Amino acid sequence: MFGGAITALVTPFRNGAVDEDSLAGLVNWQIEKGIDGLLACGCTGEAATLTTAEQLLVIEKVLETAGGRIPVIAGTGTNDTASSIELSLEADAMGVDGVLLITPYYNKPTPRGQIEHYTRVADAVDCPVILYNVPGRTGTNMLPETIALLSRHPSIVAIKDAAGSVERVTAIRNLCDITILSGDDAIAMASVALGGSGVISVVSNIAPAEMSDLVSLTAAGELDSARAIQARLYPVIKAMFLETNPIPLKKALSLMGRISNELRLPLVPMSEELVPELERVLGEAGII
Repeated sequence: MFGGAITALVTPFRNGAVDEDSLAGLVNWQIEKGIDGLLACGCTGEAATLTTAEQLLVIEKVLETAGGRIPVIAGTGTNDTASSIELSLEADAMGVDGVLLITPYYNKPTPRGQIEHYTRVADAVDCPVILYNVPGRTGTNMLPETIALLSRHPSIVAIKDAAGSVERVTAIRNLCDITILSGDDAIAMASVALGGSGVISVVSNIAPAEMSDLVSLTAAGELDSARAIQARLYPVIKAMFLETNPIPLKKALSLMGRISNELRLPLVPMSEELVPELERVLGEAGII
């Protein structure tokens, strides 16, 4: 159901508010460049600092602009099960193709708590549910055994795994047949080669065609061509984490003229001393 290169969209701001025009422009450009899907309101979209009204606005704008041309996923997970259910129901009613649920952060639930949390949300909605494991942000790493148990739920169809381990693809695949989407651009090719179905990507915000080609070529077994793209994109992928995501990404998009370089506190614009390195990497990759 979900696969290929899916962009975890930034949320453009202008003068403190969601910039709907820039958001629509990003969506149309992504689709024109052949991206396979879009995620609204993920970590890259600064969802943690959006109000509920803003989250719904962003989801609605992405859905409206995409117009059914590609799947749209909404990030609706919080660290509170009741709030996750409420937001997921709203997104489901709007017509999203799926919801992405981050492992509850700060609370650090046990595997049993994770199972209960995800099951409650999946029971409440009609749309497909994607698990999201990102221990670097949540402080908790979801075990492959927990993922396998959750995969038995008919609505839980995929996992975005951002644990930074290629080994986990095999560990999960050996236990169940859930769709595995890499949450780490640097190992997306390896993940697909081991049986993953694609990537939910940061760098595809600025290189959608390249990331889509990387995944499709790897899946087709055209590894020499895929490796060439991987080699060209690797410095860009690394540069996207010179500071906390999406700080460098928003600077890159502003250099491309696609959005203003505005973030929501506590995130601040990229440190000026790092900008020349970012510009150099983007220039050598032909992105600017």
